[in-house]
Amino acid sequence: MTFLKKTLNIGLSGAACLVAMSPLSQALAQAAAAESKSALDAVTIVGSRRANASATDTPVPVDFISLSRTAEQGGQFDLAQSLQYLSPSFNSTRQTGADGADLVDSAALRGLGSDQTLVLVNGKRRHSTALVNLFGARNRGNTGTDLNAIPVLAIDNIQILRDGAAAQYGSDAIAGVIDIQLKKRKGCEAVFGYSQYSAGDGKNYLPSVYCGFGIGAGGSMGITAEYSDRGRSNRAEADNPRIIGDTASKNGTIYLNGDLPTSVNSKLYFTLGLQNRDASSAAFARGGVGSDDIPSRNAVAMYPDGFVPFINGTIADRYGILGHRWQMGDWNVDLSQSYGSNDMQYRISNTINASIANKELLAGRPGKSATEFKAGGFAFNQATTNLDVSRPIDGIFKNASLALGLEYRTENYKINAGEPGSYIDADGVGAGGNAGSQGFPGFQPGDQTDRNRDSIAAYVDLETEVTDALKIQGALRGEHYSDFGSTVTGKIAGSFKASRDLLLRSSLSSGFRAPSLQQVYFSSTFTDFISGMPQDVVLAPNGGAVANAAGIPKLKEEKSNNFTLGMAFKPSSALSITADLYQINIKDRIVLSGRFDADNYPALGTTLASLGVGQAQFFVNSIDTQTKGLDVTLAHNANLRGAKLSTYLAVNFSKTDVTNVNAPPSLRGFEDVLLSERERLFIEQGGPSRKATLGFDYARGAWEAGFKIIHFGPQTLGTFSGTAAGVPNAEYEAKTSADLSFTYSFDSNTKLTFGGNNIFNVKPTSQDANETDNGFKYDSVQFGLNGASYFIRLWKKF
Repeated sequence: MTFLKKTLNIGLSGAACLVAMSPLSQALAQAAAAESKSALDAVTIVGSRRANASATDTPVPVDFISLSRTAEQGGQFDLAQSLQYLSPSFNSTRQTGADGADLVDSAALRGLGSDQTLVLVNGKRRHSTALVNLFGARNRGNTGTDLNAIPVLAIDNIQILRDGAAAQYGSDAIAGVIDIQLKKRKGCEAVFGYSQYSAGDGKNYLPSVYCGFGIGAGGSMGITAEYSDRGRSNRAEADNPRIIGDTASKNGTIYLNGDLPTSVNSKLYFTLGLQNRDASSAAFARGGVGSDDIPSRNAVAMYPDGFVPFINGTIADRYGILGHRWQMGDWNVDLSQSYGSNDMQYRISNTINASIANKELLAGRPGKSATEFKAGGFAFNQATTNLDVSRPIDGIFKNASLALGLEYRTENYKINAGEPGSYIDADGVGAGGNAGSQGFPGFQPGDQTDRNRDSIAAYVDLETEVTDALKIQGALRGEHYSDFGSTVTGKIAGSFKASRDLLLRSSLSSGFRAPSLQQVYFSSTFTDFISGMPQDVVLAPNGGAVANAAGIPKLKEEKSNNFTLGMAFKPSSALSITADLYQINIKDRIVLSGRFDADNYPALGTTLASLGVGQAQFFVNSIDTQTKGLDVTLAHNANLRGAKLSTYLAVNFSKTDVTNVNAPPSLRGFEDVLLSERERLFIEQGGPSRKATLGFDYARGAWEAGFKIIHFGPQTLGTFSGTAAGVPNAEYEAKTSADLSFTYSFDSNTKLTFGGNNIFNVKPTSQDANETDNGFKYDSVQFGLNGASYFIRLWKKF
């Protein structure tokens, strides 16, 4: 309630400032007379606060991606999977068998984690999900931003800054920044898409409608409404009771985006996005009669042939921006208030609380429990107030621009407990039946939390042209967090036009990422059987009794140093080439530790036992990493006897190494538990070491054909047993797939596209299912595990 009041106060204060600082009483009359083509209408590219900047002349690499063709003709129906094949360093892997991580597709840049990439919408910070990924081969221990909460049809373009930018935008911008620009242009269009896998499952329906129109005097607003229905897929063998594949997911989404002049030189702008998602992921199968799962995880009277529990998530995602831009003399002023929230609640179905069923059985009754439980969930809320001012500066070289800004942000994280049946141990410890709902044990009252924090930041940003050929950009940012203190970051970047066709560029920056509230306060307690004995396992929150007893220090920010060196070469209007080397060093990176217990750390095990805990793991600033890589892009357009051929190549090479393990004093000598070989490989090779997309688009008359070759490099992942036990690591070979599509244009306003993705049905390298993270013969790596799919999409403009 305190957080809600604070958020409302901020929003009301922001709105009051908007009214007080603009001549609203004269707004509509003046706007009707003329709409100024001032700096308010200028184009801004992410990574630069200079008005009318261009993506081709920035000192740092920026991918400028129009999504019009993707929305009209794309074979992928969601944003994360669409970007997977458009940007060289973007990676998003759809998980399976990873609990809540199956319900959200988080994305990452340059081989780093999803929470080291900052996402903006219309230049304003977007909130992360409430989920912290605990399982799965990708983004373990990370939070991230759910890009699939935004419909592709609502987006005008996406700008991906492939460079560290914490000094400009604050926390999370270590690997880069993704800025999603939404539509507000006039006109209406609609899309209907259908796809399914060649195996006959995973049926996906996508009706989406956008309509933009004028409002007031000179204003505009675009509205997008979308519903998507993705069916479950299953790649498990016929004799395997598991369900391995895509989650079932139904999304209802609406987005509004627009602006309204309030005077000749001022403009009110707004964005509102709402999505409700119902998703369902399959957990590990439980055995039936004759297996070891009775009575510990099953009951004869309920599932004699075994069962598969379902982890169902109800996700509510909300996002809004209200802002006002105006000119005050030579200054361009932008005051905005944004708010985002993500709420995820678990409902476990086709399940059992074995302890309840066993208690009933021991009492002479049939031995059953409920088959469905509300298991609780979590929510994350974020409110951000920004005041940004900028102006051109005369007398300092040429075309100089100065930007200054302030930011105030509040955040809240909550965990709510499930119903008692989702977590209780009804028959008592060691009596036979495991506590809690199978598939996902509910959050307990002791896991509940309601935590707030705030931060305040100030920045200065200066760009100038020293000569016609040399451009310099510098930024400095100071930020103070209420929970861990202050940090200062800086950046300097420059470009040199060596010739009319060749631009050289480089940057050097420091950065940081604040520990997310999800990492600081996430808490989960469940019962596991260790050497045949039931013990409570706790993922202990930072600063709690268990973490303090283990000597886990307070979480602090990750710090980074980024270096890029690259070039942009455009020898003709038809050909452009970019290449950028990068190195990112991160110190005190936050990871989820291994489990500590009396066997691997006897002294700590005794302490844990005194607290009633058998095993414990923690989030801790424990490693340093170094990431090196190369991004290459090539685009070429050619006219061939009345036809047009467009060619696009995007390549990323990336290598991450853990350079140091920094165990806190209480855990020194136990670095192998803190970061096992398996966990190290998840960090170093959670994403493929290289990725390349070679695309061809051939258009002649009413027909257009698209062909893409997608190559994913090899990955090495750890196993449960580990090489110390004589089990080799899982080697995933490099794989190459292909997409093919055909489009027929009935006229300029109507297109029908059909085709296939991964048309050669390529799948990851088979492994020992007993040693993979998801218990299947291959994890979700590279391009997923579902194989070929086919689609049809109809686009109509009205």
